[in-house]
Amino acid sequence: MAIDHSMLSPAEKLLWRYGVRDSSHIDLEAIANYRGAEVVYRRLCGCAARLVAAGNNAVISVDTGSYPRRRRFSLAHELAHWICDKDRGSFLCANGDIGPQNAEAKNVEAYANGYASQLILPSFLVDPWVEGKRINLDTAKALGDDFDASLTASAIKVARRAQAQTCVVCHNQTKRIWSQKNLSFPHDFYVKQELHQDTDAFSMAFGKGNGLSRPVREAADRWLQGPGAYRRTVETQSLKLPDDTVLTMITLLADK
Repeated sequence: MAIDHSMLSPAEKLLWRYGVRDSSHIDLEAIANYRGAEVVYRRLCGCAARLVAAGNNAVISVDTGSYPRRRRFSLAHELAHWICDKDRGSFLCANGDIGPQNAEAKNVEAYANGYASQLILPSFLVDPWVEGKRINLDTAKALGDDFDASLTASAIKVARRAQAQTCVVCHNQTKRIWSQKNLSFPHDFYVKQELHQDTDAFSMAFGKGNGLSRPVREAADRWLQGPGAYRRTVETQSLKLPDDTVLTMITLLADK
C-alpha cells in the first residue's frame, strides 16, 4: 500500500505506526492498553464515557447503555482525549459532546470527535474503499459494516470524501438538528429547517415508514434553499434512527 505520510492526519499516523493496513486491524482497546489506559464497560449516569487520568495511566469508562457502535465511538473519543489532551487531566463526556456530526467545531471536544472519526474510519483506508461506489446511505451502511462504525459516522465520512456535491442532514419532526456539507457542496445552498411533506424522511419522522428508503431523485427545493434551487435535482436516501430522528444523504446532481 503506497501512502503519502505527509497527508495523514495525526490519528492516521498513529494507526499506521501500529501496523494498521486493513479495517480489521483497528483494535481500539489494544491501542488504549498499549498507551497505559484500561478500558472498562459499565453503566454510567449522566455521561456516555469518562476518562480518569493519573500520571501515565488512565481508566476509560464507557457506558453500556448505548449500542455497540456508539460505544466504540465513545471509546475512540476518550482515547483521543488521552492521547491529545493528557495535560488537561480527566474528562466526563456527555452524549452531546460525542459524535462525528460536530467534529468541525473549534473546541477540545470537537477535536476529539474528529480524531475519533479518523481512528475508526481512517481516510487512507476509506478512500480506496469508497472509490467507484455510489454516494448514498447504502454505501455508508456497507462501510459501517466493514469498519464497525455507526451509520451516522459512516454517512458523514462518505459524504466528506465524495467528489459529488453531497451533504448529510438529521431532522426530527419539527426542525433540522444538524447538517454536514462536503467541500464540493455550493456554499450558497442551505438545507431547509423543516422536512417537506412529500419526502420519505417526512413519512419516517411521523411514523409512516421505517428502515432504509430507496435512493430517489426529486426536486432540490424540497430540501435546499439557494439560487436556482427550484431548477435543480437531488438524489436522496433516508433512514429513521433509534432516537426517532431521520438521517438523510443528499447529493446535488449536475445541471442537465
